[in-house]
Amino acid sequence: MTPLTSRERVGRILKRQPVDRVAAFESFWTDTREAWAGQGHVGKDEALDDHFGLDLRVCWCFNSTADLDFKEEIVEETEETKLVRTGNGALLRWWKTRSGTPEHVDFAVTDRATWDAVARPHLVSAANDRRRIDFDGYRAAREKAARGDVFFCWGGVNVFELMHPVTGHMNMLMGMAADPDWVRDMCGVYADLILRLMEMLFAEAGPPDGVFFFEDMGLKERPFMSPAMYKDIIWPSHKRTFGFCRARGLPVVVHSCGFVEPLVPGLVEAGMDCLQALEVKAGMDLLRLKKRYGDCIALCGGMDVRSLETNDPAAVEAELARKLPAAMAGSGYILHTDHSVSSRVRYETYKYFLDRGREMGTY
Repeated sequence: MTPLTSRERVGRILKRQPVDRVAAFESFWTDTREAWAGQGHVGKDEALDDHFGLDLRVCWCFNSTADLDFKEEIVEETEETKLVRTGNGALLRWWKTRSGTPEHVDFAVTDRATWDAVARPHLVSAANDRRRIDFDGYRAAREKAARGDVFFCWGGVNVFELMHPVTGHMNMLMGMAADPDWVRDMCGVYADLILRLMEMLFAEAGPPDGVFFFEDMGLKERPFMSPAMYKDIIWPSHKRTFGFCRARGLPVVVHSCGFVEPLVPGLVEAGMDCLQALEVKAGMDLLRLKKRYGDCIALCGGMDVRSLETNDPAAVEAELARKLPAAMAGSGYILHTDHSVSSRVRYETYKYFLDRGREMGTY
């Protein structure tokens, strides 16, 4: 086959059509890039996506913080951490010395009454919609991707990932059991917000090639909720937002860390075209997912990043050899680790993974 452009390659893979080779995409922790740049492997201002010639770009350009006018307040600070109060009414402790997710300390929104008082009024008002969109950043990223013939995705969170920064996981999940109508209302409000902002952005700045929703719905060996609860509470908003995109010819990629396999049938029914991450240590299995769902969705990820963290080429080779031939069979696979690449991975190791993956992944 004649070599394809990145845009052509990813577009065809998402439709499970024949391609020249697997596409490559990756997520990196911030301190990984800093380490590699400090070692002289990457230019000071060079993006890793560009450096490695990856096939897909994702642009985050929405600000979904409830109160846009709230100035983040540092409540407490040490040499290693800072405790920050956000415009969502959340109190979060962040590491200053390394990348990672924050500790959830406290939340102003804990139930329907506090949701109605603290967050909802800011989110249902369309008066601030334009302020929530980084039009210039989106246009610049879209134009750059077009110049490089790279597949370009709008990127952002969907309703599950929009709720928990406001309520915390515990309040949200307890609410799903004790007051499901409250959580349904939050889902509906956030789905409305996503669609209002997308409609405005795409009309004024042009559509992307695809949409990349981030929606971490899994723990180790189980999702945060049962498939029945997902279908009853979260799924209607996924159906609306995924459907909006697909009606405009935009394929939907869903990132979800953790074990989410029980939710995959519902995600497929909602309109998901590709599932990304496939976290091995949580229980996800690329080959099992390919066997069960490879005829209806594409897959991205599932290569155990811990094999790269050994910095042993033989371990990396073994991971690729065991999984890639089956994953790429019949198209429908994008090469990616099962999570973000940490600074424990040497530059040379990641480059070996990418180069061998592309070589082994050529049809």
